[in-house]
Amino acid sequence: MDKKRDNNLKFPLKGKYIALVAPSFVVDFPYPKILSQLKELGFDKAVELTFGAKIVNKEYYEEIKNSKKLMISSVCPGVVETIKNSFPEYKNNLLLVDSPMVATAKICKKIYPHHKRVFISPCNFKRLEAKRTGFIDYVIDYKELKDLIFKHSFEYTKNKNKKSYKKEILFDKFYNDYTKIYPISGGLSKTLKVKKLLQKNEIKEIDGIKKVIKFLKNPNPKIKFLDITFCKGGCIGSQFINSKIPISLRKIKVLKYIRKANKERIPENRKGIFKKAEGLSFKSNYPINIYSF
Repeated sequence: MDKKRDNNLKFPLKGKYIALVAPSFVVDFPYPKILSQLKELGFDKAVELTFGAKIVNKEYYEEIKNSKKLMISSVCPGVVETIKNSFPEYKNNLLLVDSPMVATAKICKKIYPHHKRVFISPCNFKRLEAKRTGFIDYVIDYKELKDLIFKHSFEYTKNKNKKSYKKEILFDKFYNDYTKIYPISGGLSKTLKVKKLLQKNEIKEIDGIKKVIKFLKNPNPKIKFLDITFCKGGCIGSQFINSKIPISLRKIKVLKYIRKANKERIPENRKGIFKKAEGLSFKSNYPINIYSF
């Protein structure tokens, strides 16, 4: 897939911009320093996708509870694209629910209607999803972000008149700790509590597109829910992650981040509560209609 970068973004940003950050960021960027770095780049606010993932879990639970057929997760646009191109017979098995990126973007549009929404992404497929769903204004991948931080941190140190962000800061809104495991393979099904609905042998977690294709060619009829990702290891194995460390060590970074986050004292007005999503629909025709089967 051709990579089209958002070159019309000029840094440091001028105006109101909100960064939507995938929790896989900890593989490449230290927390909470990344939040100061985003502020230095001109982002007015930064939120993590974890509350969006919580919303997705809630929607998935209801869909699976009321379905008798095989249900396939659609949070990974690489998987959706593969099904579109090679396995259209599975189009009606895709869960028609927003991804955490789109769910979070919808909430941000409601809470911060005057901000441009910029997704910080480890994955090029997210550019495609962002363009086709229309709730994300720009996408910056991790490699681009690394370059921007390097360039503007140098410029930042030259300008002594700029505001200092040395103090540790928090994400602005929508905290939800338990879904920080989402970028790890199987993180969706582990937080979905789907075992209340299905037997263990009815749930299948697959990471890596080769294994996904192998299953789709020869499916196990006992499986009722497929939690699948295009990249090996899940989103922590995506192509625009800078780190060269093994997947096992990337996973450890995410787990350490979760433990650190669990010790933080988050103000009540920053937590992700369902009331903040009232009036919004997270049902999506994106996997079917946008891809024009």
